[in-house]
Amino acid sequence: MTSTDSLLADRIRELATSWASSQHALVTLAADFADSHHWALDGSPSAAHWIAVVADIEVSTAREWIRIGRALRTLHASADAYADGLLSYSKIRTLTRVATEDNELELLDIALEVPAGELGRALAAWRARNNPEDVDKLHQQQRSVKWRVEPDGMVTFTLRLPPPVAALLIAWLTQWVMKSRPDASADAYPSVAQQHADAIAALFESVSSHEIEVVLHVRGDGCTLDDGTPITESAVAKAIPEAFVRALIHDAESNPLNASGRQRHPTTKQKRLVKERDQVCIDCGRTDLLEFDHNPAYEDTKHTLVEELELRCAPCHRARHKAA
Repeated sequence: MTSTDSLLADRIRELATSWASSQHALVTLAADFADSHHWALDGSPSAAHWIAVVADIEVSTAREWIRIGRALRTLHASADAYADGLLSYSKIRTLTRVATEDNELELLDIALEVPAGELGRALAAWRARNNPEDVDKLHQQQRSVKWRVEPDGMVTFTLRLPPPVAALLIAWLTQWVMKSRPDASADAYPSVAQQHADAIAALFESVSSHEIEVVLHVRGDGCTLDDGTPITESAVAKAIPEAFVRALIHDAESNPLNASGRQRHPTTKQKRLVKERDQVCIDCGRTDLLEFDHNPAYEDTKHTLVEELELRCAPCHRARHKAA
């Protein structure tokens, strides 16, 4: 190693140590700030939203800081190891997901010995040996499917599945790849990961198109899915021949035209119009668990109009009516 390389290595170690120290301070302060409720004075829907704006990070990252900071309040040995630089942020993030006051010391020993990239598997193996009933309960509680739009326009899915369910999915993907033959005319032979993606597409294509609805928006400024995810015009063109096409008419100001009625619940058309207009929870910006909220209340107006419907997630919907 040359002297220049040695200086670079030393500098990286120095910055990594400094960064770890800053991360420790951040998660501690984030948890304290979340519990102070000072963030509400700025009109933020949550502490995570406030931190995300200030730090220019995603809300999910801010939530993780808060979660870790709160967990370390009861995991004293882990908190000390993190503060002393013995544990990285990556390790403490993984450790605080499963550690309790009862098992902390044993799991901390594992975390100190195992590389960060292998820690998750090591902790899972320990818990499967020592607390199988708790593991099954935890798996049931923490199952989830999430997705996000990446800068290149692709959509990334994150699945957290109990091992038996994951095994079924993996077996199906593997079987599909083994039985299928990639297109020989393609420019390059697809990777295994690409073939797994093709398997997922084949699975959904096997479902009757009449059982589910995918809404594509075609506007003058581009095409999107119902949640705002950009999609190319060529992709829309490929879908049209086999699709049922429904027009959504807008006025001169690009607002979707109203549909009214005296029924209590909004019609399918009204729901489309409100989702096209609001797209996310108007209070917190959440994109899931969305509901249609009458404002003013239906009990007062006895009708359902698009301009009197607002898109809110279930928690914000309940909070608004509870406050009223």
